[in-house]
Amino acid sequence: MIPRILVVDDEEIARENVVYMLEKDSKYEIFSAADGGEAIKLVQSQEFDLVLTDLRMKGHDGIAVLSAVKKCWPDCEVIIITGYATISTAVEAMQKGAYHYLAKPVNMDELFALVQKALEKRALKAEISKLRKQVASHAGTVKIIGHSPTTQLLKESIEQVAQLDCNVLIQGETGTGKELVARVIHELSARADKKFVAFNCGAFTEELITSELFGYEKGAFTGAGQVKRGLLEMADGGTVFFDEVGELSLAMQVKLLRFLQERTFMRVGGTKEISVDVRILAATNKDLKKESEEGTFRVDLFYRLDVLTIQVPPLAKRKEDIPLLVNHFLAKHSPNSAEIPKVSSRVIETLLAYEYPGNIRELENISQRLLLHSDGDLINGSAFDRDLPTTGSSQLRDTGNSWPSLEEHEKNYILEVLDEVEGNKSKAAKILKIDRVSLWRKIKRYGLDNPD
Repeated sequence: MIPRILVVDDEEIARENVVYMLEKDSKYEIFSAADGGEAIKLVQSQEFDLVLTDLRMKGHDGIAVLSAVKKCWPDCEVIIITGYATISTAVEAMQKGAYHYLAKPVNMDELFALVQKALEKRALKAEISKLRKQVASHAGTVKIIGHSPTTQLLKESIEQVAQLDCNVLIQGETGTGKELVARVIHELSARADKKFVAFNCGAFTEELITSELFGYEKGAFTGAGQVKRGLLEMADGGTVFFDEVGELSLAMQVKLLRFLQERTFMRVGGTKEISVDVRILAATNKDLKKESEEGTFRVDLFYRLDVLTIQVPPLAKRKEDIPLLVNHFLAKHSPNSAEIPKVSSRVIETLLAYEYPGNIRELENISQRLLLHSDGDLINGSAFDRDLPTTGSSQLRDTGNSWPSLEEHEKNYILEVLDEVEGNKSKAAKILKIDRVSLWRKIKRYGLDNPD
């Protein structure tokens, strides 16, 4: 693929001169922007491999362009060019991720050498990212199990989000695997070789949360016999996952917000600011937007966390994955991994008919109990029927001593939908997500008579 280079300068002659020299080399595809604002719009809509930008421009300057590039495309390299070279601006540019800092007048031989080296670094990053994805998908320590369309969309979202080094809010019901999603994001990110630290916000008091996250100095309180580094400090360079972030008290939300804004903190009892570079992932089963509107969760913290959002679907929305998940859990918990029992079709039908209020966590518990009902190398349903929970809103209809079949569930569901729409088959087919002809066939098959 031909490298894409964006040249940004509000001095037309200087900009066109650089563009002309670069276009002489057919190895590059060259774009240009007449000011920082135009450049930011371009990088927000398309990806570049390298950006050459002037530092001092009206409106958005080169540092603003650099920040926008790194926010949208972290692996894109940026070279700052300016006629006002100072140590302070050079340091600021390098701290914000610039590849190099070049003073005007530009020496074209030096510029060409820098462009080549920057693009080589960009290509190396891309190759590392590609290899990391292959390793994570084929031999990684964590995987998203399933091939349903819903799960495929989730996997695609995770892969896209993983490459953008920004805060992510992971939403989903209890037991859907939000921490697993966070771990996969970390493994597919550029921080994969650094630590992943998970912290449950609902498991500690405010005092313990403060000391666990920020650490403490010796003598900070009774029992603090030595300095303790907090989880944020230990995760420097890596990823921090805040599970159940909606459980934080308002006072603790203020402390977390300050850290997200400044990326610095002080240990308990300390006076020195400590700076760390971590990516923040947060998970919740609550509607934080609604809670922020009601005043139980800070609005500013919500928007700090909600840069990107991943919605983890409940198991009821991805039932096609249940057989795969069951086999995975049986292999995980089987005492002899070489002799994993098979599951009878009747048990699979029963599992598919259940709604799983506890989601994947509940399915894993059920799978463990399945091992108790194995008959040699087969798990049948003789005792399993009594073991499946049937309470709550997702309760299955119990007809005597046997579970209803999938056909009975489908028939009853179609009847309920037709009743809800007062027999309108077009509306019913839309709700059932099938075409009208398929609905007619099912009505005929089950002997239903419900005309429009």
